[in-house]
Amino acid sequence: MRCCINPSILSADFVNLQAELDRIAAADAVHVDVMDNHFVPNLTLGLPVASRIQAVSPIPLDAHLMIEDPDRWAPGFADAGLASVTFHAEAATAPIKLARELRARGAKAGLALRPATPVEPYLDLLHEFDMILVMTVEPGFGGQSFLDVTLPKIRRARAAIDGSGAAVQLQVDGGVTEETIVRAAEAGANVFVAGSSVYGAEDPERAITRLREIAESVWAGARS
Repeated sequence: MRCCINPSILSADFVNLQAELDRIAAADAVHVDVMDNHFVPNLTLGLPVASRIQAVSPIPLDAHLMIEDPDRWAPGFADAGLASVTFHAEAATAPIKLARELRARGAKAGLALRPATPVEPYLDLLHEFDMILVMTVEPGFGGQSFLDVTLPKIRRARAAIDGSGAAVQLQVDGGVTEETIVRAAEAGANVFVAGSSVYGAEDPERAITRLREIAESVWAGARS
């Protein structure tokens, strides 16, 4: 299982978004944070903008829906051609049904958990998802510090994924830096959302490469 770096455009310059996408062409995917000012106290962008980003992005889109009623709205992002659509367990009414619908429409299905949401209720459902996203900050704002209290949950999720044999990615989102990616990778994450540590760097492409190298080195050491 390879390590992936998915920069969040929440930290990008929205006035020059196409140019900002080109700056992270070395990444594995673009992490698109969709916030509705209801599920989280912030408002970002919706399906029309995500669709335009999809049309011009040099790499696949990884949508993170921090919204109410994803059962209604998430399928539209799959229909728009996004590679991966992740919705929150706390907001979904029928997560299995929704995940199956996303897959049927051609997108990978991800399940996101807030820092305080336990992973255990979802471990028997791993085969229904392509990715589990453990939030390592409270969702809603960029630039927050990594919450180390989430590391045990990441470890439990990794152990369950490995034990199940399911081909499930384990993503972390929030406060990912060259320092914290070490702890997250040691705990078992293999997909890393990085916002300010990429877009705040003088050379975003070099920052992406460096984060990937660190994560892959940790993975190689942990499994040798």
